[in-house]
Order: sequence, then structure tokens, then C-alpha cells
Amino acid sequence: MVPVVALLGRPNVGKSTLFNKLTKTRDALVADYPGLTRDRQYGHAELAGRSFIVIDTGGLTEQADVIDDLMIRQSFLAAEEADLVLFMVDARQGLNAHDEDLAQRLRKLGKKILLVVNKIDSMDETIVSSEFHALGLGSPVGIAASQGRGVRILGQTIVDRLADCARQETIGDAADKGMLVAVVGRPNVGKSTYINRLLGEERLVAYDRPGTTRDSIFVTLNYNDEDITLVDTAGVRRRGRINEAVEKFSVVKTLQSIDAANVVIMMLDAREGIADQDASLLGFILERGRALVLAVNKWDHLSEGQRDNIRRQLSLKLSFAEFAELHFISALHGSGIFDVLDSAKKAYKAAFRRFATAELNRLLQDMLMEHQPPLARGRRIKMRYMHQGGTNPPRFIIHGNQVESVPDSYRRYLVNRIRKHLKLSGTPISVEFRGGDNPFAGRRNTLTPRQMKRRERVRTRGKR
Repeated sequence: MVPVVALLGRPNVGKSTLFNKLTKTRDALVADYPGLTRDRQYGHAELAGRSFIVIDTGGLTEQADVIDDLMIRQSFLAAEEADLVLFMVDARQGLNAHDEDLAQRLRKLGKKILLVVNKIDSMDETIVSSEFHALGLGSPVGIAASQGRGVRILGQTIVDRLADCARQETIGDAADKGMLVAVVGRPNVGKSTYINRLLGEERLVAYDRPGTTRDSIFVTLNYNDEDITLVDTAGVRRRGRINEAVEKFSVVKTLQSIDAANVVIMMLDAREGIADQDASLLGFILERGRALVLAVNKWDHLSEGQRDNIRRQLSLKLSFAEFAELHFISALHGSGIFDVLDSAKKAYKAAFRRFATAELNRLLQDMLMEHQPPLARGRRIKMRYMHQGGTNPPRFIIHGNQVESVPDSYRRYLVNRIRKHLKLSGTPISVEFRGGDNPFAGRRNTLTPRQMKRRERVRTRGKR
């Protein structure tokens, strides 16, 4: 499983700012106001080829009220879940008694702890950091998160500290071991019931009560003489409705399962409609580039009007996942459950397909003939060459001139045409542009100068 790094410290020490730097997002709210982060924020980071989940926590206050007490409990639960804890302190305020108390509590957890001294702007890092050695947490790393100073060194230190965690499986390893499918969704949408129906036995606890599954459970299914590993995950609630401490752990387990999976089956509850939490979870799935199948459960016994309403919600709220195949099922009665699995297998094969460069270049020329790129600063954007850069998700790289100016609308056109022509159903597609160097540079030119001039005259005459 992908490692977990938790950010802990007093309010306003810069945890959310560092979270945004590590995840390269703006997901965490940042302002010079203590206690702005009230609940955990989860994100994905990748540094020096190492992937990990980052948890931003609320500030560890001195328990002034009930809310602060809940924030402290959540923060230490995150620390218990983490492989590495970044304990952040404020260089401007210096060492204080509260930092010492928190350091003592963290040491009792027996976790790996990295001391981070933030806000060293315009200060001597060695002098500022020296007083924090008294915390007994080893040599601190000084940074200025808002400016990015020291963040690269901190990132390398994080990677070094995570080096002896369980080895992450590479995409190749995962592909060699067969298909791993994570079944995710909000609590009580029928994930365990769905897997039990596939297995033909009551292997998992299925009960009409949210939160029955507390951890990720791996089971193997032989389907059409092929072994498929299914992962039943705990339901991911909206943060404001997570009350039990044990359910706090479920979010990390679900995100880890998504990260490890080749294909994700996202289950939705037809009776409850599409919630914002569904869209948030789908966003994480797409961010990780996972192949996806959508299954709307509890479709039976709905009136035609209710079904039309669900279809409208899907069209409006989940348009960004339109590449995924959609199924309406009843896990309880078994209708449509194997159709979902067939789509998962199809998406898996699409995610790992490889294509010859010659085929991709023919496709590129067809796309350019059908729809020319727009002008950029009065000049036509030129795309000369396309090749595949990776799988899971399929990644295509296009070389040319002024490609940095390609608008999002034209990128979407390319993605849609590539998906349709190559029949890449169920998987996201990445299209990247590279300019500058000629990809054919270094190859011997077999044409004589006279032949090159003749070819240029023919090309010019064709343009006229």
C-alpha cells in the first residue's frame, strides 16, 4: 500500500501551505488565521518517483473547547495511521511549552517523526533551528513553505525516511499479477453485497447499516478462468458526518486501495442520488489515472420518474467521467452485476494497451486533416509526431511547434478522437505536448541537398 504522511502542529504553523506544496494543489484552505483547518484534508503527492498520501490536520491547541478537543483527537488518529509524521513548528515564535508537550505525546506513538521548522524567511536556518533540538526529535529541517524555500530538500528527506516502508508495486508488477479491482463508494451503497453476489457466498459482512466495513478486504474471484482480486473498501462519508474514530481510518484505507488498484468500480446509490462526496471521490480516482466503471445500485423498485431524475443527475454532475461505462444494477437481486465486471475487464485491457508509433502518427495526420489546430499569436500551431509515453492510463505525447499554446478545447478534441479510434473505453487518457527538439534528431539524412530542395519546392507548391 502507498505510504501515508501526516502533518501535525499547533494552529497557524503552515501545515496547509505545506500540504498544497507537496500535493501541488490548492485544496487546503490557507490564511493567516489560527484554526482554519477543522478537519482532515487528504491529498496525493509524488516526489522523486515516490508516491504517498498526505494528511493535513487541524491545529493542536490546548483544548480550549469541545471543537478543539475533537480536532486534537482527529490529529492523533491521523498520526497513528501514518508511516511518517511531520511535526511542524513556527520559527518566528520559537520553542514553547506547548510544542514540548506535543512532542512528548508524539514520541509515545512510536512513529517515525520528522521535525520541520517553518517560516525561516530571511533567517539563518542553522541558528533558528538550533533551539528546536531540545524537543529530542532529531535534526530539524528548515523551510519557508509559502516561498518554497527548503521544500525540495524536505521532499528528499521524506522520501529517504519512507525508503524502508513496504515496497510499492510498480504498474508492471500489478499487471503481471492480474487485475486488481477496488469497489468504492459511500457507506451502505451495497459494496459488500455486490462482492458477495459475485462470489456466490456470504464472504463479507453485509448489513443495512452504514460503516459495517471498517477496513479494506481483499478477496479473489475466478471469472471465466481468470483470477481477479476484488477489494471491498469502507464507505467514504462526507467529512462532517464522520463521527466514530474508527471510521476516520477508513478514508485512508480507501484512498490506498484506489492507488493500488488497476480498475475502480464506483458504486452509487440510486435511492439517494448523486452527492458531492461522490464527485470528490471520483476526482481522486481520475487524479490517480485509474480505469473506471460506474455502477448505480438499488435500481430495482424505482419508478420511471425517479430513474429519469438519476440519469439527469449523472449527466450534470459526473460529465467529467463520461468515458466510464455506466451500469444500473441490483446487487441484492444480482441483476447486472457481471456486466459491471465485464466492463472492468474491458477497461483494464484498454488501460494497458500499447500502440505502434506508425499507427499513432497516421491517426495524428487524420485528426489534423479533420480539424486543424488554431492560430497562436498569428501563427498556426504545428503538430508533427505522436508516440505513446506510457500505460495505465494510456499517455500520448505529441511533438511540434507552439504546442504550449494548444487550448483546452482542442486538447479535448484530440482526447475524444484518440479514444474513439483506438477504442479505449473505461480509462482516462493523457495527452501531453512537447516542443523544441526534433524527435528525429540524430537520425542520418539519406537525401542529397538537391533532393531536399526539390521536396521543399513540392511542399510549397502544395500549400498554394
